[in-house]
Amino acid sequence: MNSRRLIPPPSPKRQHGSGSTWHAGRGERRSRRGCPLADDLERGKLDIAFLRREQKPDLEYKLVAKEPLVVFLPSDHPLAGRKAIDPHDLVGETFIGISEIPRVLRAVVSDYLKRTGIELTPHLEIDNFAMAISLVASTRGIALLPASADNFLTWSVVSRPLKGETPTIDLVVGYHKANTSPILRTFSPKLMN
Repeated sequence: MNSRRLIPPPSPKRQHGSGSTWHAGRGERRSRRGCPLADDLERGKLDIAFLRREQKPDLEYKLVAKEPLVVFLPSDHPLAGRKAIDPHDLVGETFIGISEIPRVLRAVVSDYLKRTGIELTPHLEIDNFAMAISLVASTRGIALLPASADNFLTWSVVSRPLKGETPTIDLVVGYHKANTSPILRTFSPKLMN
């Protein structure tokens, strides 16, 4: 594969933005470029987190939402004028792929492309939503991302739904089954509703 993975430079003073996320439990904000959240839950470094469902037998997950994947593209791209985009129309476009860091999203996108019989070779791969939006704008490429990435849109990038079968990705809240922390006990009755 001729794709390159771009990693934004570290910014230790960053308090907000794409590379950092607030995690309930220990009230910390950390970079997503390190260990995935599920691994941190499994090791007891986090009490609870909003994340994508991973196959971890010691973790318990509660579904929060099923997010549709949508196409992100430059606002002046010829496909941007459509209400919805046929996935076959993405063939031949500069495709911004998903790196191995958001591995669940990478698997969902890959499975969707296989099911639809479409082969898209990533020009570049992204680690997070802000990076994806930046690359869509600067390379004039397209990306398949969860609809919540709309929160990172700039005037030069738009999103459009896919025609036909719409792939989804689960947003879940996760915690370790053996965790007895007071924070989790406070939060868990709300999880059961």
